[in-house]
Amino acid sequence: MTVRTTVVVAATAVALTAGFAAPAMAAGADSHEGTRQAVRAAVQDGVPGVTLTAKDGRSTWSTTAGVGNLRTHAPRSADDRYRVGSITKTFVSTVLLQLEAEGRLSLDDTVEKWLPGVVHGNGHDGSRITVRQLLNHTSGIFNYTADETFGRTYFLKDGFFRHRYDTQTPRQLVAVAMGHKPDFAPGTSWNYSNTNYVVAGMVIQKVTGRSYGEEIRHRIIEPLHLRATSVPGTRVTVPKPSSRAYSKLAQTATGPTYDVTELNPSLASSAGEMISDSADLDRFYAALLKGRLLPPRQLKEMKTTVTVEGIPNAGYGLGLIDRELSCGVHVWGHDGGIHGSSSVAVTTADGRHSLAFNFNGDWSGDTDAVVEAEFCDE
Repeated sequence: MTVRTTVVVAATAVALTAGFAAPAMAAGADSHEGTRQAVRAAVQDGVPGVTLTAKDGRSTWSTTAGVGNLRTHAPRSADDRYRVGSITKTFVSTVLLQLEAEGRLSLDDTVEKWLPGVVHGNGHDGSRITVRQLLNHTSGIFNYTADETFGRTYFLKDGFFRHRYDTQTPRQLVAVAMGHKPDFAPGTSWNYSNTNYVVAGMVIQKVTGRSYGEEIRHRIIEPLHLRATSVPGTRVTVPKPSSRAYSKLAQTATGPTYDVTELNPSLASSAGEMISDSADLDRFYAALLKGRLLPPRQLKEMKTTVTVEGIPNAGYGLGLIDRELSCGVHVWGHDGGIHGSSSVAVTTADGRHSLAFNFNGDWSGDTDAVVEAEFCDE
């Protein structure tokens, strides 16, 4: 059920076809025992450790399971900060919609208007692609993390340990995508592409004169007092408190487990480089759905979804996914995967009941089961 459209999910074949993740989802329950059981089941399935925080009205609770460090066996903390992967996309989209509300751009502007010559080559044509199509993944732009050479270099063991500290610029990442043909003509289909959000981050910088990270800090992190949330740029470490992150760095879910905590997140850029914790993610998505970050018109645009082919009961809006759970509840949010980290953040349509959690391993565990347990179990 999870919309697995990861930013940079290392390990397993997913790494070579996706890279940087999207969401799972579920609806409202009074007891959290089912959620605790689902978290423990993930650890039994092989996830090293889990940290989770949920907020329902004025009630907040947290649970953890497993370990945050396989060497010392130190437990995970409810306050752990972690790489959130493609959850970054919701922040980026929020900034662009704020800019639209301010009259500084239109979602129907072409990419070419703001970034002349950047999206060009092998059939890509930025003059035919709109900002809206970037945000809802209907642009047809090739996903750079699906490039085979990029996958071997950054997601598999030999390449990762040689290149984990490399810095990639947004233009370099887009250039990887431009080496391939588009997936389809703009507006004719849907396919998750991390390149869309790298380009979106470049548009933010062109419109504002400041990096997308600076705009997120100014417009979202500071107003909401998200003290555990950051846009690391090229910083290779995760701020404490935090746990270690683990991956198989392989196309299978078996074999040795590697510590992949340190890496240069510029390889994810505005498609998935951010760091946060579960409480901050709950606060962000609740504020977003309650209308605290966007005017009604822009929030409506963000929640206008397109069909996600092959994934039942889900629709993709503008950096926001709508999922109808087995119990009929709709939840809105995103998930994110990056080396050694798999995260989910969702909230109900009224922003009242929010859930965010992280697995510090990228090869096992059922995130959907955790969401379903929190929102659907009676």
